[in-house]
Amino acid sequence: MNVQPAFLAKRRKPRFKLPPGSCDAHCHVFGPGDKFPYAPNRRYTPEDAPKETLAALHAHLGIDRAVIVQASCHGADNAAMLDCIASDPRRYRGVAIVDDSFIDADFDKLHSGGVRGARFNFVKHLGGAPDLGVFNRVIDRIKGRGWHVVLHLDAPNIIPLSDMIRKLPLPFVVDHMGRVPSAAGVDQPPLRALIELARLENCWIKVCGAERISMPPYAAAVPIARALVDAAPSRVLWGTDFPHPNATHEADEADLVDLVPQYAAETLAQKRLLVDNPATLYGFD
Repeated sequence: MNVQPAFLAKRRKPRFKLPPGSCDAHCHVFGPGDKFPYAPNRRYTPEDAPKETLAALHAHLGIDRAVIVQASCHGADNAAMLDCIASDPRRYRGVAIVDDSFIDADFDKLHSGGVRGARFNFVKHLGGAPDLGVFNRVIDRIKGRGWHVVLHLDAPNIIPLSDMIRKLPLPFVVDHMGRVPSAAGVDQPPLRALIELARLENCWIKVCGAERISMPPYAAAVPIARALVDAAPSRVLWGTDFPHPNATHEADEADLVDLVPQYAAETLAQKRLLVDNPATLYGFD
């Protein structure tokens, strides 16, 4: 299936040259649905975006490594994500969706397959907060494995959940800058609360999702991302969020790459964001 020429024809090359070893720390693979079926209880059905499409995009952008984040449309069947990692295990890591049905052997299989974290959605349009009993039991299972937990939050969740988040006994990663609305600026209470969390040694933040909180050319997202990079320069991650599930518009990933020097102006800060930080969290060579 040669989808690459038509797929890439609509995308320009970024102006900013990514440093060697750069990592897309938040991207997805979807399907193909005839091989990796979507979850029956999914909230959305994406277009297929298989591993070949992701690899072509990364080659186009100059990205060497990636973290494949399991999306809710595939539920707790992590097969498509694991299949992508297996295609190049040195280059890929994964974040899984798991539940109470997973036993130690399942976690062992995920770990050997390159998974290093478990993700929980709290966002309203994806079903809202998970069962906290399940959440806590999963935390107990993964905290000794060197894994982290990924928290997909809406901005209104950040303050109410901050006390719970502070007590987490393992590293945690907040997706998409906490989805704080860019129009509310850098003084909004949810962002201030997120910056307070970012000061914790076990807190990591993804400065991705500019296309979720603003519109092209995404200038309104820059001050928010910069504030988070400044708050925790050694614990921020960057990603494309390709292929942008539930998007409000069609994003060109080159635009997202070109935001990096606005988030982190200095070369060393860019290398931390793109290379060193993900290598530390995900164990890339």
